[in-house]
Amino acid sequence: MTGDGTFDAGSTTATTSSGRPSWVNKTIIGAVALVALVIAYLILAAFLPRWWSIRVANLSDQAFSKGIFWGLVFGTVCTLVPLLLFTAAWRVRKKRGGKVTAIVSIVLAVAVAAPNLLTLSIVLGSNNAAHAGERTLDTEAPGFRGATALGAVIAVALFTALVYLVVRARRRRAQKKIAASNPAPQV
Repeated sequence: MTGDGTFDAGSTTATTSSGRPSWVNKTIIGAVALVALVIAYLILAAFLPRWWSIRVANLSDQAFSKGIFWGLVFGTVCTLVPLLLFTAAWRVRKKRGGKVTAIVSIVLAVAVAAPNLLTLSIVLGSNNAAHAGERTLDTEAPGFRGATALGAVIAVALFTALVYLVVRARRRRAQKKIAASNPAPQV
């Protein structure tokens, strides 16, 4: 708006104190954030597989029994708990305060699944860190990778059985409620 009360048609974009349009500043911030994420990914991709394989090797202590035990524990717990948390997030998403609860559940699920995701990055990875992690797991944590996969399968089977039992119980309760509200005719 000019001093005489009319609008200036030339200023349609908002400018900042630096004189640049606001969309330019947002683009610069987005580009810097993207570059920072790429750099963080490259650093973590080189570090995390090696670090995780060394942690597992310390737990396993070069013993098959310990490698298998820890693989089953990590595979089962770090698959079953995230599945339950994702289910909880799905169920509360439309309730009051459910969006926040759902987001927190999803973040927790990803955090709990991190050991399985790290093991998966070692198994499926093609970079030098993944190959170094594979060698470490092969020599110092024997049986861990296979036991982790078996634990994940066991967790999915447990989750499937739990979902089946819950759905079946709800259907039975609903059928009993319907049967109680509609009494059978007397003969």
